[in-house]
Amino acid sequence: MSFVAATLLLFLVMDPFGNIPFFLPLLRHIPAERRRQVLARELIFALAILVFFLLCGSSVMKLLAIDDSSVGIAGGVVLFLIAVKMIFGETDQLFTHAGDREPFIVPLATPYVAGPSAIATVLLLMARNPSRWPIWLAAVFVAWLGVSVVLMASNGLHAFLKDRVLLAIERLMGLILALLAVNMFLKGVSAFVEELGKT
Repeated sequence: MSFVAATLLLFLVMDPFGNIPFFLPLLRHIPAERRRQVLARELIFALAILVFFLLCGSSVMKLLAIDDSSVGIAGGVVLFLIAVKMIFGETDQLFTHAGDREPFIVPLATPYVAGPSAIATVLLLMARNPSRWPIWLAAVFVAWLGVSVVLMASNGLHAFLKDRVLLAIERLMGLILALLAVNMFLKGVSAFVEELGKT
């Protein structure tokens, strides 16, 4: 996978446009002058979580004795399910109300930005080609930067685009993610067939 493909994949999985309607209620009770600081802090936490799993990903895969073909097949299936959720939507959302306290790590940093799907994606990248970790690290940072720009502008974007347009963007992102997921699955199956042929 190239740097551009990895960056796009991570951006799609973190789904910033889909997260806007859930971020705004959690930040609404916070004073406007404090809101950006809280959001910036949570985004930094999210980046730290993703970097941690990226750098430890290869050790986790070795510990579990998982080979590349299994990672490709499982990763393709998981990402496809995420894409289906983005395309068709989901009514049940966790952590939609946090009371009057500032959110801290949960739920903004995780699971909304650095959620299970994003963590699984960085583990997948490292498992497929751990020697390219500087490229994956750069991809994580660039994708996170794009997500940060969208979420920092969430108030303005929501007012300008409205829910229906944001939903349409999320569904388009879901379609692209579905294509990437199918490609990843097919490569995993191909690698598995090659392994069978060698045995």
